[in-house]
Amino acid sequence: MPQRHPALPADADAITEEAVYRDRRRLLAAFGLLPTLGLAGCSEAAPPASKAVVTPAQAKSGFRTAEEQTRELDATTYNNFYEFGTNKDDPANAPKTLRTKPWSVAVGGHCGKPGTLALEDLLKGLQPQERIYRMRCVEGWSMVIPWLGVPLADVLKRFEPTSKAKYVAFTSLADPRQMPGVRVPTLDWPYREGLRIDEAMHPLTLLATGMYGKALPQQNGAPLRLVVPWKYGFKGIKSIVAITFVERMPKTSWNMSQPSEYGFYSNVNPAVDHPRWSQKSERRIAGSASKLFAERIPTRPFNGYAEQVASLYAGMDLKKWF
Repeated sequence: MPQRHPALPADADAITEEAVYRDRRRLLAAFGLLPTLGLAGCSEAAPPASKAVVTPAQAKSGFRTAEEQTRELDATTYNNFYEFGTNKDDPANAPKTLRTKPWSVAVGGHCGKPGTLALEDLLKGLQPQERIYRMRCVEGWSMVIPWLGVPLADVLKRFEPTSKAKYVAFTSLADPRQMPGVRVPTLDWPYREGLRIDEAMHPLTLLATGMYGKALPQQNGAPLRLVVPWKYGFKGIKSIVAITFVERMPKTSWNMSQPSEYGFYSNVNPAVDHPRWSQKSERRIAGSASKLFAERIPTRPFNGYAEQVASLYAGMDLKKWF
């Protein structure tokens, strides 16, 4: 049976011990009565896209890192993908019910060539590239992962976005038959994310179709996910079925759920703490180190990609636009 797409959207320094708070769902349940802080949400007018220009040499310098990589076993068994469960091992242990073939993506909004394309047609003619990126989770842990994918900009340009396309909105599949977690109202399904148009067009922004030289497994967002290495990991929306060019800042799932904790931009910033833990350091899961007791290392602004992306946010108050 063909998959039904959801409707396109309208225009101390250590994290709390994991044994106590294993995921954001439990955190939200525990603190659900706390008032929000009124920080930047989707309803405010946003700063305009930058005029920054990234040279090819600058971009290429961010495509790889010599840092020790995370083991494939860890990267594919320690995941946040609430559509398949809220514990870290739930997505890997879930029945392999996601049907990735056929798969299509609906592209619309402010563009000259909207349409719904099969995944192979969406990526036709684009050569997959390997990018070894750091990935920093908002929860305070990080990995180093070799992704396979294509630059998002190369895909978006094919649809000829107009001058009204100030943002790009993304929507995940939300099918309770294929995704058991969707049967639970952990979030307002489907999962939604968004980028400013200049962020989406940045050379580092990747549409990933694989990792470790293989196709993406179900638990990592098969068959198509977003990778934006200078932002917290929850911006990397998985199992994408819709991409929409919009004029206004789109609603995003974690921002809607808890706007005082998860801003629209969600750039990695050690100077802006989560309301309940510091973001100054991270637990790096790499090599054969213990996932729970891995060495903590200092977190870098923009996750170490400041040379490539800091100019996108020139003049912005990054404590307000967190």
